[in-house]
Amino acid sequence: MTMRVTRNTAVFCLLALILTAPATAATSEEKRVADATDVLDQLLRIPEQAIPPTLLSRAYAVAVIPDVIKVGFGVGVRHGKGILVIRQDDNSWSNPVFIALTGGSVGWQIGGQSTDIVLVFKTRKGVDGIANGKITLGADASIAAGPVGRQASAATDIVFQAEIMSYSRSRGLFAGISFEGTGVTMDRKSNVAFYGDSTMTPERIFASSPNIAPDVANTFVQMLTAQTSRLPTQPGMRSGVTSTSPPYSDDTASVRTFGMPDPDEDLSVPDDENF
Repeated sequence: MTMRVTRNTAVFCLLALILTAPATAATSEEKRVADATDVLDQLLRIPEQAIPPTLLSRAYAVAVIPDVIKVGFGVGVRHGKGILVIRQDDNSWSNPVFIALTGGSVGWQIGGQSTDIVLVFKTRKGVDGIANGKITLGADASIAAGPVGRQASAATDIVFQAEIMSYSRSRGLFAGISFEGTGVTMDRKSNVAFYGDSTMTPERIFASSPNIAPDVANTFVQMLTAQTSRLPTQPGMRSGVTSTSPPYSDDTASVRTFGMPDPDEDLSVPDDENF
């Protein structure tokens, strides 16, 4: 009798695990979006340490990877998962796709370390590579540690020419940091789990209306929109321009670029002007 009860209990527990697995996966993806939203919120709260607003206003895409874990002794391994959104032709932000970041790091290190990472894509080229499978930062797309603070005037020409600006937060402080050699891939399983559709591709997610995404994704997009919507349109922005290029083609001639301003250019936003 005891053996039968034990067996029935084991079967019940196994069925419970099977039935609740999809829900757990969905909850995991929603938590990742919520964590990314928290990182973005923390980043925007401290203007002196934040990504310059003008850089965000000219970005083609923004990726946030919270809680990237780096472990090892001497040579470390860095891994984390996050989300990426792109700017649409009407300057709105797309639904998020899920990505993964993996790479090595060299230096005297012991134990583990958790870091929040933000990547600001100036052009479409890097996003094309991720959508098609993978890019290696520094090899497939140039990357540089991004400028921080209200003004980007201290940044070098090399930074302004880079396709991707990188930021890292450890112990509450954001700073520009380079991730050359780090791979960024599309997390297709998480895309399917989050949107509940096995046919979901990055192209479909980017092109779909916001109502296909859970509310937690809309919160992230709305926060990013609020940060960039009141900044003035500068030369080089393609506001409302529809691209005739096929989505995520591998043709570098079709790369969309949002030019960075001259460091001495006055980019302040008048308090009494609405955009």
